[in-house]
Amino acid sequence: MVDTAVARSEELVVLVDERGAAIGAAAKDSVHHETTPLHLGFSCYVFDADGRVLMTRRALGKRTWPGVWTNSFCGHPAPDEPIGDAVHRRARQELGLTIERVVCALPNYRYRAVAADGTVENELCPVFCAVAVGAFDPSPDEVMDYTWVSWSELRSAAGLPWAISPWAAEQILLLETAGVVAG
Repeated sequence: MVDTAVARSEELVVLVDERGAAIGAAAKDSVHHETTPLHLGFSCYVFDADGRVLMTRRALGKRTWPGVWTNSFCGHPAPDEPIGDAVHRRARQELGLTIERVVCALPNYRYRAVAADGTVENELCPVFCAVAVGAFDPSPDEVMDYTWVSWSELRSAAGLPWAISPWAAEQILLLETAGVVAG
């Protein structure tokens, strides 16, 4: 059995410059603070066969935005890991889910957000859309609750700044504007 605390402390994130070029790596646990360096992440919106999107509520033990509703899952590619591989890996790790038809819908999305405790998220964060294959089993270390919603329900939540994570609120509008999903 893997000690999740040890596994997390050994997880590395890719540090990037303003152009998005990799400039190094750092331990994930060391980069999320009041002066978080720009690093590479990703977000993914998972749809089911009926076109509903999976929204998750972050576990209370998460370092950033604990207990907040957000997109299906997020993550960070490891150094030298293709970002598409990282998306599939995190779908399995966070949700126990296999995904297909993975598309990078917003390749240049970037955001900076400050949590109530002063922790800063500062990411170049491509946004993916994917389709769920089969059942899933969310990890309680990652997800405390989840729901499948129609895009119109999700779009309504995006207009309420306290309802979902700041990155999801922005991404939902951008996905719609880009024509990835119907409004």
